[in-house]
Amino acid sequence: MDGMTLADGRIVLGRDGPVGRITFNQPARMNAMSLAMWDGLKTALQGFADDTAVRVVVLDGAGDKAFVSGADISEFDRLRATPEGVADYNARSEAADHALYSFPKPTIAQIKGFCVGGGMGIALACDLRICADDARLGITAARLGLGYGLDGVRKLVQLAGPAVAADVLYSARLMSAGEALSNGLVNRVVAPADLAQTVAETAARIADNAPLTVEAAKAAIRAVQHPETDAAARIAALTDACFASADYAEGRRAFAEKRKPVFARK
Repeated sequence: MDGMTLADGRIVLGRDGPVGRITFNQPARMNAMSLAMWDGLKTALQGFADDTAVRVVVLDGAGDKAFVSGADISEFDRLRATPEGVADYNARSEAADHALYSFPKPTIAQIKGFCVGGGMGIALACDLRICADDARLGITAARLGLGYGLDGVRKLVQLAGPAVAADVLYSARLMSAGEALSNGLVNRVVAPADLAQTVAETAARIADNAPLTVEAAKAAIRAVQHPETDAAARIAALTDACFASADYAEGRRAFAEKRKPVFARK
């Protein structure tokens, strides 16, 4: 998928060894998400899910002004002017958001500049959020008269708690990167010049670890967030598969031989 584009070039895919990349590429609109980009995001995630060589995926925005500045409002009069249009738009954008949140491999949001509205939703659906200290984050639905759905609110509350969620949603203000960090909305804040390297090092560290173990851990985290009747059995099966894997044997050998393990996802 390296070099492939979707949504008329507004989604760009890349791969550096085990690290996949999805770049939102509409810098003239600060990477605002068009409906085609939401569809493209879902397609990109499916491709990376099926690619066994990819162990972690980084999401970022083109240019230096934004991760994603929100939805492409210029489309709203055409695509969200009727109840039927709103229902179609919401179904497709929510399908992409769900595909990201439920993606089985680790995801990292590489955030610079504006991360607003739908962009904030994308970041919240990722596992890790690493941002430049010039980033500004928020959800401005209350400034546009838009409703904010339960799934998005749930992710926000789970990550930062109800008081922070209330501040974000009621005020519709943009937080600095430092405030977002103190409120638990992001994992790390670094200088803009260090952002790409920090994300690359984090992704490489994750990719070096046993992929079955990492994916089992992600599945368990999601099961804790969304309890289900068969969660215990499903997670037990995933962890049992780790213990039965050749990667577990490789990990033991590498430890005994005092060398770096080489995991093959089997």
